[in-house]
Amino acid sequence: MRFPGILTVLLLARGVLAQPSEVSIQTPPPPPVIGRFLKPFHLERRIVPPPKLTNSPRLQQLVRAGNLYLSVQDVIALVLENNLDIAVQRYSPFLSREVLRRAESGNILRGVDTPIVAGPTSVSTAGVSTNANGLAGGSGFGAGGGIVTQVGPSPPNLDPVLSLGVTDGHYTIPESNTVLNQTTALVENYRAAYVQYNQTFITGANAAFTFYESRTHLNSSTPLENPALTGYLDLTINQPLLQGFNIAVNSRDIKVARNNMKASSLQVELQVATTVSAVLNLYWDLVSFNDAVRIKQQALDTAQQLYDGNRKQAEIGAMAGIEVTRAAAGVSSSKEDLLIAQTNVQQQEIVLKNALSRNATENAWLDDVHIVPLDPIEIPKTGEIRPVQDLVQEALAKRVEIQQNKTNLDSQKIMLTGTRNALLPTLSAYAEFTNHGLAGPVNPLYNNCCGAPGSYFVGGTGTVMSQILGRDFPDYSAGFSLNIPFRNRTAQADYVTDELQLRQGELQLQRATNQVRVDVKTAVIGLDQARTRCQTAVDTRVLAEQSLTAEQKRFQSGISTVAMVIQAQKDLANDQDAEVQAMANYTHARIFFDSALGRTLEVNHISMQEALDGRVERESVIPADLPPAKPTEARP
Repeated sequence: MRFPGILTVLLLARGVLAQPSEVSIQTPPPPPVIGRFLKPFHLERRIVPPPKLTNSPRLQQLVRAGNLYLSVQDVIALVLENNLDIAVQRYSPFLSREVLRRAESGNILRGVDTPIVAGPTSVSTAGVSTNANGLAGGSGFGAGGGIVTQVGPSPPNLDPVLSLGVTDGHYTIPESNTVLNQTTALVENYRAAYVQYNQTFITGANAAFTFYESRTHLNSSTPLENPALTGYLDLTINQPLLQGFNIAVNSRDIKVARNNMKASSLQVELQVATTVSAVLNLYWDLVSFNDAVRIKQQALDTAQQLYDGNRKQAEIGAMAGIEVTRAAAGVSSSKEDLLIAQTNVQQQEIVLKNALSRNATENAWLDDVHIVPLDPIEIPKTGEIRPVQDLVQEALAKRVEIQQNKTNLDSQKIMLTGTRNALLPTLSAYAEFTNHGLAGPVNPLYNNCCGAPGSYFVGGTGTVMSQILGRDFPDYSAGFSLNIPFRNRTAQADYVTDELQLRQGELQLQRATNQVRVDVKTAVIGLDQARTRCQTAVDTRVLAEQSLTAEQKRFQSGISTVAMVIQAQKDLANDQDAEVQAMANYTHARIFFDSALGRTLEVNHISMQEALDGRVERESVIPADLPPAKPTEARP
C-alpha cells in the first residue's frame, strides 16, 4: 500500500506544510504579552497569501530567436510549475488539513473536495477546429471521499471554553410589608462576577468548573452583614453511558478527516498524472502536426515540379493543355492540404501554450513565439514482454483510483459506528459538587432584631474564599436520566441506509478493480497493435515512394500519364499521413499504457515534492546548436 498508515500521511502533510512551496499558510508572530496569554486558546491569526499568477522563469529561458524550444522533460517541468489545473489541486492537502483541525476541535466535517480536471485535448485534424480551445468536455470528477453527511451522536466539542461575566445593577423596590426589611422602599445595589471553565472530552464526558461571587448592599437594618459577599465554587460532571459513550464514535470525524488528508494527497497525484498525460498527448500531436506540414510541403513541391514541367512541355507543343490543367489542379489541392496542416499546428501551439502558462492570454509576446519540439517520436522494435497478470497486479498496487476507493470505503465503515451507536437509548449520569461562602462587614443599620452578628461571617472576599476552599457549606448531588425512544425509526433507517451505502462502496471498489484489469489488458493490446501498425505504415510508405518513382520514370518515357503520376503522388501523401498518424497513435497508446499501470509519474521522473512545491529543481538542457537568447526575449 502506498500510504501504510495515518502517521505517514500526517508526516507527509507536515512536510508539505514545512517546505517552501507555492501554497502556504503564514502565522504572524503574536504580540509579546497578549500573544503568550492567548496562545493556549488558539486565538491566532493565520494568513493565506494570494495565488501566484506569473510564470516560472523557465518559460522565458527556453525562448531562442522567437522560438520556444521544448523537449519532453521541459514540457513536464513547465506543466508542474505553471499549469493551473495542478495549481488549483495543490490547495487540496491544505484544505484537508484545516478540516482535520476543525474535526479535532469537535466540529463536523466540511466538504472541500476539489474535482479532477481531465486536461486539455488536441485540436481537430480537419482544418479549423471546433475544439480550438483544447479544453476537455465535462467539469471534472472528484475524489469521491470527503464524507460530510453525518447522523448519529454529534461529536463532542473538544476545544475548552473559558467564560467570564460581570454584572452591576441597582434595584428600588417598594415594600408593603415593613417587617422583613423595615423600610417602605428597599434599595439594593449589587455587583456579581463569574468565571467558568468548560471542557468536553473524547469519551463524551463534560466538566464545568464555575466560580461565582456577588456583592449586595441594602438600605435595610435587618441583615446581619451589609454589604454581603456571597460566592460558590461549583463542579458539574455529565457522562453519557450508552449513546455517545464510545471513543470510536466520538472520534469518527477525526479519523475520516485523516482519511480525507490521505485522499487529498492521492487527489493531487492523480491530477498531476492526468494533466501530464494530457499535455504529453498535446506535445506528441504537435510533433505529428509538424511532420504533416513537412509532408504536405513536399507534396506541394512535387506537384509544383510536375506542373512546371507540364507547362513547359505544353508551350513547345509536346503535351496537351489538359495535362497542364490537371497538374494545376493537383497544385491547388496540395496548397489546401498544406494550409489545413499549418492551421492545425497554429491551433495546437495555442492549446499547448495555454497548458504550459498561467497567463498565456495576457502575454502578447507569447503569441508571437512558435513552439519547436526537440524530441522526435521513437517506436521501439519490441514491446514490454511480461505476463498480463503481473501487469494487472502492478496496476492494482499503483493506481490512485484503487487507493481512493479503499480510503473511502474505510471512511464509510468509520461513519457506520456512529449510526449504529444512535440505536442505543440515551443514558446519562451526572454529579455536582458545590461549596458556598458568605461574608461581609456588620450592618451599620442593624437594630438587633435577629440576634448578634457572628464573627465567623465578618470579613471580605478572603473570608468567602476560605469558607469555599474549606468546604464549610458543601452541596452534593448525583443522578442519572434514561430516555428510551419507542420504535426509533429514524435511527434504524439511518443505520440501514449507511449499511446499504457501504455495500455500494464495496461494489464500487470491485468495479474499480475490474476496470483496472480492463484498462491494462486493453492498453497492452492497443500498444502492441499501435507498434505493429507503425511498422506496417512505414512499409506501405516505402512501397508508395517506390511506386511514385517508377510512375515518374514511366511518365518520362511516355508510357504513363499525368493523371497516373498525380494519383501516385496522392497515394504517397496519404501513406505518409498514415505513417505520421500511426506514430501519433502509438504515443497515445504508450501514454495510456503508462496511465493504466499507474506509471505516469515514475516513467516521466516526476517528483511529487516538486509537484507540490510548484518548482522543479533540475535545469533545462538546451542543445548547443540553438540560437543564443536575446536580452529582449526575457518577459515578465
